[in-house]
Amino acid sequence: MNADVIEKTTVLSACLGTYAHTRALKDGAIKSDLVKLNFTEINPVNRAFLLMAREQKFDVCEMAIVTYLQAKAYGKPLMLLPATMMGRFQHGTLLYNSERGRLRVEDLPGRRVGVRAFSQTTGAWIRGILWKDYGLDLNSVKWVTFEDAHLAEYRDPPGVERAAAGKDITQMLLDGELDAAIFGGNMPDDPRLKSVIADPEAAGEEWSRKHGTVPINHMVVVKDSLAKSNPAAAREVFRMMLESKKAAGLPKQGAIDFVPFGFDAVRPALELMSAYALEMQLIPQGYTVEELFDGTTRALRA
Repeated sequence: MNADVIEKTTVLSACLGTYAHTRALKDGAIKSDLVKLNFTEINPVNRAFLLMAREQKFDVCEMAIVTYLQAKAYGKPLMLLPATMMGRFQHGTLLYNSERGRLRVEDLPGRRVGVRAFSQTTGAWIRGILWKDYGLDLNSVKWVTFEDAHLAEYRDPPGVERAAAGKDITQMLLDGELDAAIFGGNMPDDPRLKSVIADPEAAGEEWSRKHGTVPINHMVVVKDSLAKSNPAAAREVFRMMLESKKAAGLPKQGAIDFVPFGFDAVRPALELMSAYALEMQLIPQGYTVEELFDGTTRALRA
């Protein structure tokens, strides 16, 4: 663990994205006598996930949910905190080239659909939505990937195709080499590219009402050694992140909370994703939500 005790203050290395709800924490406005966080900036932050999953590079790190589930499955010494860094409606992330004609969910069987990595959390969410909420047989689609998973142990399921080296997902979609594609944090700004799911914002709101949650992309993990040897520090890290969220005025009154904090608040999304991940062969075994935490982090509430 990259931590030193100096006058009873635990110094921890940390890597989190810069959002409205992390700004006060990263700017030093959120103070603690117990913990000092030394931040490393990695942009985009998803580049840190591989470092944390494979090398446990930081004491505290943002991580995609599927990456954590795979890290858990492959015995990596990490522990989840019930602190969301990024959540969003996923319905608008599946795009098609409108110049080639309208494409609807019911048109997807037999089509080629690109996704950065089969294990990408956004991809897992949208596949789960297409499957459970729209009745799409996922095996009827030809999935095309561009990258490996963050966990070296994972291999894509049989039948998943890897695009040729140097190929670009957006250009393949524009050129007709892909019929649709799932995009993550960087949505392409091209008016020709339209959402396969009609009125995705309304569809996302309806999904949220139906499932009582939002699709969580990123949460926070700590080294297992920190959670075990210094549970007070793990609790303090959670408190500081929660205070930073409050400092940002989130959630706005009457608005959907896309960055839920606390075990009870994140449970519904984790239940869904854990089930999706198992059935999509993203993880070799299933987990209850309780198993994704330890006694210390499971007890954290907002």
